[in-house]
Amino acid sequence: MGFARTCSVALVGVEGVVVEVQADLEPGVAAFTLVGLPDKSLTESRDRVRAAVVNSGGEWPQKKLTVGLSPASVPKAGSGFDLAVACAVLGAAERIDPRILADLVMIGELGLDGRVRPVRGILPAVLAAAEAGYEQVVVPECAAAEASLVPGVSVLGIRSLRQLIAVLTDAPVPEEEPDDQGRPDPLLAGLRVPGTGAATGMHSTGAAHYDQGQDLADVVGQTSARTAVEVAAAGGHHLFLEGPPGAGKTMLAERLPAVLPRLTREESLEVTAVHSVAGLLPPGKPLVDAAPYCAPHHSATMQSLVGGGPGVARPGAVSLAHRGVLFLDEAPEFHGQTLDALRQPLESGHVVIARSAGVVRFPARFLMVLAANPCPCGRFSQRDALCDCPPSAIRRYQARLSGPLLDRVDLRVEVDPVTRAQLTDPGARGESTAAVAGRVRAARERAAARLAGTPWRTNGEVPGRELRGRFHAAAGAMDEAERNLERGVLTVRGIDRVLRVAWTVADLVGHDRPDAGDVGLALQLRTGVPRGVPMAIGALT
Repeated sequence: MGFARTCSVALVGVEGVVVEVQADLEPGVAAFTLVGLPDKSLTESRDRVRAAVVNSGGEWPQKKLTVGLSPASVPKAGSGFDLAVACAVLGAAERIDPRILADLVMIGELGLDGRVRPVRGILPAVLAAAEAGYEQVVVPECAAAEASLVPGVSVLGIRSLRQLIAVLTDAPVPEEEPDDQGRPDPLLAGLRVPGTGAATGMHSTGAAHYDQGQDLADVVGQTSARTAVEVAAAGGHHLFLEGPPGAGKTMLAERLPAVLPRLTREESLEVTAVHSVAGLLPPGKPLVDAAPYCAPHHSATMQSLVGGGPGVARPGAVSLAHRGVLFLDEAPEFHGQTLDALRQPLESGHVVIARSAGVVRFPARFLMVLAANPCPCGRFSQRDALCDCPPSAIRRYQARLSGPLLDRVDLRVEVDPVTRAQLTDPGARGESTAAVAGRVRAARERAAARLAGTPWRTNGEVPGRELRGRFHAAAGAMDEAERNLERGVLTVRGIDRVLRVAWTVADLVGHDRPDAGDVGLALQLRTGVPRGVPMAIGALT
């Protein structure tokens, strides 16, 4: 009787569970049994592994073979166990020393010819292995850079099962023939999910928009909206832009990621793990170091927005926008239940998806930007009478965004149409992205110094009880906001959010604590009612 074991990793959301892959050979009729709660794609590994071993020059044992995946109570899905199953079988057949396999973690799919293909979720899988105390992992060669992001782990990147057998048996490592030049590497196909390319809006572009020449200076006029974008970036506040078509709402949202600071190392690993599980990590760039930008179409389903789907739950747009921007253009056109599903992640910063197979938790700390027209035709305004929509149609259109959802949005700005004078005036161009990003970076540093020793990083994350108890505004600065609370203009959550925004304004202008002017600008950005406060940040310094 032969026995061998090695390890692989099962993913539950973006968290990994180390799975021991055991192989047992007994005399009897040749058979291959796989146990341990595998799914359909994992059950099919029996045929893939057998063909890969034979085509790699190995001999398949003609005995009763049982492969167990432990712990058996954890559901296993995907083809990433192929490599571990093949090596465990070879170890039980004494082709490989079983003692060498016991301390290895192997992740990878096998082709019928023995080549090792990458799978999604390499980074969270290696993180789980490192947390469990393993120091050596074997991954596909094209995913080695992603696995190497985890410190303290030795990564072996291989291209075929033949190469791995040679390494483990101290034999000469064979050279694999390179693919024809000019053709895409077929091994990289496992890193992408069909239907999730750039055209879908479900990809991570981050600050690439700025690198391609898109700059905040391209936005003509819109002083209030530009200020709101700067405040949103500095404090992590959600933003609602309302205005007619062509006023610049989408331009502002697309330029927001470049204003955000670069991700820290910890944040980059969080974002990269989510995108790796979703299959959106671009080959050749294993680490996402810029704020992601996700803009799903208004026909998106609830599952595509918050996560889920049939079988194993997948991260949705809110998780793909983690530590970045989620832009919902034409927000009233989204289904009402889909939008209201955002209320929980907006407060908690994560999404919990319950399925019969278990509960999955995805991170979802994003900056939401809503864009909407004021009415179905888009021409309704308090100043001009160009709209032909009846009042009832306007009310129904604006009511598609529920009150509880809008109450969680800190900044609400009306984007006015650009006039001919503004469009032709060379002096109407605003500040560049670099100038605004510099102020945002300085404001984030002030907030980080103030919030040192707390679990929060930005003003938008600080709970209301902590704001009222520890982070007070200047004496008398909140009087106007409290009067708005008494008149019913603001809710208790609303007044907390006004104080959060006031702290961000104070950080931008360099005040030690918010004064009446900072609170006035925060109220103006929250309610849209003019308070006689200059809208430009530079005017408050």
